[in-house]
Amino acid sequence: MGCSPPVWLCHTSHRKVIAEVRLITMKFGLFTCLVFLSSAASAQSPPANGVGAGGVATGGVASEWDVRKLLDSLDLQAQHVKPIIDQVKPETWVAKGAPKAYVTQWTTAQAELKYLLGSSEALSKQPERLTLALETYFRIQALESTLSSVTEGIRKYQNPALADLMQSVVTENSSNADKLRQYVQDLAAQKEQEFQIADREAQRCRETLVKQPASNSKAVRK
Repeated sequence: MGCSPPVWLCHTSHRKVIAEVRLITMKFGLFTCLVFLSSAASAQSPPANGVGAGGVATGGVASEWDVRKLLDSLDLQAQHVKPIIDQVKPETWVAKGAPKAYVTQWTTAQAELKYLLGSSEALSKQPERLTLALETYFRIQALESTLSSVTEGIRKYQNPALADLMQSVVTENSSNADKLRQYVQDLAAQKEQEFQIADREAQRCRETLVKQPASNSKAVRK
């Protein structure tokens, strides 16, 4: 026996179904189509938030509670950077022979900090969104890269002690960045698994469609 998918799906070509699923995958949205076609497929796919029935963690992808706790810690550390950035005066460095690029980097660091806090807040509201998780992780990487350069300028042209403080805050947040990177990897693996399940269901539906014309023709000859 073939699968018994919904009528609307069986009248959709396999290629179109897969294209639609791939589009959803590219946008990293929820797999609200195809995955629910069979209870077996649903059983194979882990919950988006890593929590099963009764709120028990299933392993793999971190639970929403754990992700939000991680983001709270990340935000707290990121906010510690702001008062340090506010003390930096790159304009005065130029008079001491520093490259003007430091002024641009300092301005960029301020903007990147705001972007990081914004993406982190968005991810906290929708922790299952892979796009938001990726954006938040990349924001951390961008901010750390910019602050690394700014810290060199602080050490050379302003105050070595302030540079040490900046470096310590960035280092303290590195563990949060590592945890977020692991979450991104786990979430991406889950999304890939969900797509594979959806692809198999679409293939089963296609096989059912191929068999239907032959059955109809036999019925007509009878």
